[in-house]
Amino acid sequence: MQVTELSAEGLKRQFKIIVPAGDLSAKVDERLAELAQTATLPGFRPGKVPVGLLKKQYGQALYGEALEQAVNSSTAKAIEDRGLKPALQPRVDLKQLEEGKDVEFEVAIEVLPEIGKLDFSGVELERLKASVPDKDVDEAIERIAKANREQKPIEPPRPAQKGDSIKLDFVGSVDGKEFPGGAATDYALELGSGSFIPGFEDQLTGAEVGKVIDVKVTFPADYGAAELAGKDAIFKCTIKELHEFVDKPADDELAKKNNFENLEAMRKAVADRIGQDYSQISRSMIKRNLLDKLADLHRFPVPEGLIEGEFNAIWQRIEEAKKNGQKLEDDEEKMRKEYREIAERRVRLGLLLADVGRSNSIDVTPEELNQAVMREAMRYPGQERQVLEFYGKNAELKDQLRAPIFEEKTVDFILELAKVSEKSVTPEELLKAAREAEEDKPADTAPSAAP
Repeated sequence: MQVTELSAEGLKRQFKIIVPAGDLSAKVDERLAELAQTATLPGFRPGKVPVGLLKKQYGQALYGEALEQAVNSSTAKAIEDRGLKPALQPRVDLKQLEEGKDVEFEVAIEVLPEIGKLDFSGVELERLKASVPDKDVDEAIERIAKANREQKPIEPPRPAQKGDSIKLDFVGSVDGKEFPGGAATDYALELGSGSFIPGFEDQLTGAEVGKVIDVKVTFPADYGAAELAGKDAIFKCTIKELHEFVDKPADDELAKKNNFENLEAMRKAVADRIGQDYSQISRSMIKRNLLDKLADLHRFPVPEGLIEGEFNAIWQRIEEAKKNGQKLEDDEEKMRKEYREIAERRVRLGLLLADVGRSNSIDVTPEELNQAVMREAMRYPGQERQVLEFYGKNAELKDQLRAPIFEEKTVDFILELAKVSEKSVTPEELLKAAREAEEDKPADTAPSAAP
């Protein structure tokens, strides 16, 4: 095998490889000899078929097999001998392919960059910490009490008013034609809840059981179903039942109904859950700030092929969103530029985190992976066993859960080395900071999976 380096520019490498014809014919002869020991053809006993006849019948297929093996093995050896780490599968371009002659082909690869020594001690970050005020717990308990309200018929009967529960049938039409999803039977609606488009519930105020009412509304211009956005519609509503809610007091009985020992235990559980929510928001913010700093501090070259693959994956989701009627920016060229920058950032961070993980022996344990599978199963109540069996039969799918766990562990490792200060804030300040962070940065900037 003869290897000639044609070019080495940035992360791109190109080689010319020549495999002697003798190597291929020797491999074909070797396979023919193996085949001759067991081959059967009409008129010949097993293992007695002449090699020449076998070559005539199977020679082309065996040559193709030998060629594929030679290209793969010689490419792998050329890469290994030079200590290269390919970012993607090598691209092979056959230049000369004729049986009996040397095989000549070119190999183009992109290699992973040398990231170098990383020092995180100079990275300064701020972690926002919000305690849970009593009013947040009180509001959450009130929502639980509201969800546990009972309904009773209105006696004596009266017209519907805000806060009542109304059961109705309705059929919607636009330009005199019914539309998909515009009808329902025995639909329960709390007047004033804002569940329907603006103006719908207001027109049911004053309705009486047994009446039929035409509710006239206009779908919002940004309505999810593009074919209905901005259109005038009429909903023919038949009022079937009318109830009023009976408030439930926040007491031990309410707590026991929700599987708590008493009201105090329920308040503690609610406070803990809210605290976890605040901690998760804070964690997301400091992680995002960390990744921003890492992306800015470490400007190593990134393989174009990885960027292109990441961009294509992102753009495919954009195209699907368009097909589903989601309104996006009109300037496609600008969007492509922005998302290509996002793709580069994701690849850069993926490579950096992978390097940190490898260098510091960070790994995902089988227990952590199994816990991730269990969390996935818990997302589908009543189907947990089927989900677990599905992951058990699909090792590749199960392995996809590894990347986010690895990422979180690596981020934790870096945060331990960085200079992190804490700042106490109110919940309102925390949520405001989180909203502003979302508005300042595109949403799809998480690191890509490491290659």
